[in-house]
Amino acid sequence: MISAQNISLQYGKRVLFDEVNIKFTEGNCYGVIGANGAGKSTFLKILSGDIIPNSGNISIDKGKRLAVLKQNHFEFDEVSVLDTVMMGHSKLWNIMKEKNEIYAKPDFSDEDGIRASELEAEFAEMEGWNAESDAATLLSGVGINEADHYKLMKELNGNQKVRVLLSQALFGNPDILILDEPTNDLDIHTISWLEDFLLEFKNTVIVVSHDRHFLDTVCTHIADIDFGGINLFTGNYTFWYESSQLALSQRASANKKAEEKKKELQEFIARFSANAAKSKQATSRRKLLEKINVEEIKPSTRRYPAIIFNQKRKAGDQILEVENLCKSIEGKTLFKDLNFRVNRGDKIAFISKDSLAVTSLFQTLEDELKSERGEFRFGQTITKAYLPNENAEYFDVDLNLIDWLRQYSVDDEEKDEVYIRGFLGKMLFSGEETFKKANVLSGGEKVRCMISRMMLSGANLLILDEPTNHLDLESITAFNNALKDFPGTVLFTSHDHEFTQTVANRIIEITPNGMIDKLMTYDEYVSSERVSTQREELYV
Repeated sequence: MISAQNISLQYGKRVLFDEVNIKFTEGNCYGVIGANGAGKSTFLKILSGDIIPNSGNISIDKGKRLAVLKQNHFEFDEVSVLDTVMMGHSKLWNIMKEKNEIYAKPDFSDEDGIRASELEAEFAEMEGWNAESDAATLLSGVGINEADHYKLMKELNGNQKVRVLLSQALFGNPDILILDEPTNDLDIHTISWLEDFLLEFKNTVIVVSHDRHFLDTVCTHIADIDFGGINLFTGNYTFWYESSQLALSQRASANKKAEEKKKELQEFIARFSANAAKSKQATSRRKLLEKINVEEIKPSTRRYPAIIFNQKRKAGDQILEVENLCKSIEGKTLFKDLNFRVNRGDKIAFISKDSLAVTSLFQTLEDELKSERGEFRFGQTITKAYLPNENAEYFDVDLNLIDWLRQYSVDDEEKDEVYIRGFLGKMLFSGEETFKKANVLSGGEKVRCMISRMMLSGANLLILDEPTNHLDLESITAFNNALKDFPGTVLFTSHDHEFTQTVANRIIEITPNGMIDKLMTYDEYVSSERVSTQREELYV
């Protein structure tokens, strides 16, 4: 067990944590959530000892080992990949290191022999002889080829380093595992492998992630950071979100009787318990949910953006036709011979092993890039709104947020300050915040401004390149719901599993040798054996 007692942390006048008390127990996985800037990563660093709070202390049961997913991708550049993983178990690694140094001595003494014997006993007790094979198994699980196991870390690219550092944290069965955004830069297969690994993991896991599907799959509890405190809830992220929203709507219904409210909450818990029986974590999660007292379900104080996409004009039957489109960059084929027709109401998720391929396609459709061959045609009734992956150029201006958004207004009515403030307010920019300069915004604030711009446009076709990047869970959830309700057409790409699964009704995968186009959900696409065979042929 690891626990925080009376933890307080303050930077200047800003209070991040005020007398926080929380316990994390063995056998559970805790998802730490909170708005951007709430202190999620800071709290993990307090737990791991990297940050010392102003007051309070962290206690870990005696003899328990804690492992942390490292964020410094250059820390082990001069170390081999396999050794980097084994260094995750510092006690075992130090024994191996000392043992090898003793055996390498030219003047091996009796004292050295005694010490070596002691180390060998500890080494055997810790099953050190399996260390290399265990490390290699972890590396293979996260997609690091055996040929790369003996390379230096500096020889790997950024994505590979992330996977090695993840293997390092998982190595040696730590008693407490702390993971900050472990799914970043992982593909769907590696994320699935990690989910399965954590589901089988019997010890304590504390994780921060913006991936709702991942949180829903692995978490038994949610730790919600809000207003300087941390509230602990049983269940995964979706249970926390839906139960808190139900409690919030109940609080708004002043006339509803207490018994009616209680019955509604009990029915909600029962329904979720039944659904949990179908999940990977079936037994444990259902038992946890069945023990919940309705009084434990509290309304969330968190604010969600009001994202609503309204079409100013309904699209006709002609949306978009793409014929024989091809694009290469520096001799590398991104896509070739793309042929597809977009129908009204399509919500198409574009996927690829190379994210640059999808970005380049969207930039081509926006006339930011020229294709080498082929053509595309939008219907005459189509109005587009584009959310690019990189948005820095939009904010390189000395304008406050009101004037920034006003420049995208079409008519005089839309240029009215009250009208503009309405769209900014929906994205949680209110009061003095609307006078903040556009060129000093954070990544999440910039994306929220870009969404305000899209809502203002009233477009009937949305093109979205990694729309959830930089957003907190509240904004991602609101964005997700808005796209599900949008009656128009959406072309998008996202690494967010839940986002893709719940929005897309059609999948187009782009490969250097062609494309796959399927009218199905993302989960159906991923699990289809026929699609898997087709993918193997196209990626050869």
